[in-house]
Amino acid sequence: MPAASANEKLVLALPKGRILAEVMPLVRRAGIEPEPAFADEDARQLRFSTSRPELDIVRVRSFDVATFVAFGAAQLGVIGSDVLMEFDYPEIYTPLDLGVGRCRLVVAEPAEMAGPDDPSTWSSVAVATKYPGLTRRHFAKRGVQAECIILSGAMELAPALGLCR
Repeated sequence: MPAASANEKLVLALPKGRILAEVMPLVRRAGIEPEPAFADEDARQLRFSTSRPELDIVRVRSFDVATFVAFGAAQLGVIGSDVLMEFDYPEIYTPLDLGVGRCRLVVAEPAEMAGPDDPSTWSSVAVATKYPGLTRRHFAKRGVQAECIILSGAMELAPALGLCR
């Protein structure tokens, strides 16, 4: 795993979107001010300098933050516990919870599709998910084999169109 040498800048990977908006006040409070182009979400620039000469920031998709840090392309990153649990990289150390980006992971189905059967009796199930690792582990703990249909969004549409239960 590559590490930053003494004369290379450290790289902080931040997730695009809602979490970025929540974490930037914390970054600024730490005395880190990104260059002006960072505020332009449409900027094609990928790496941004900061007010700290030893630190650059990259803005990437939340799932990619974990990979950039785990493989040494970034030395620091901010990710949600959902992403942390999904990838479960042993290379990632999580020193603190910033208290931003709260979310809840649930197993759900539309009420009109709920059958009279008891989920505790299932041996297998097809599930639409953004988190296949978490989903498989969740169902495996209950003795259920989960076929994961990976989606990036619109989970509620998947059962309505017959993609999963």
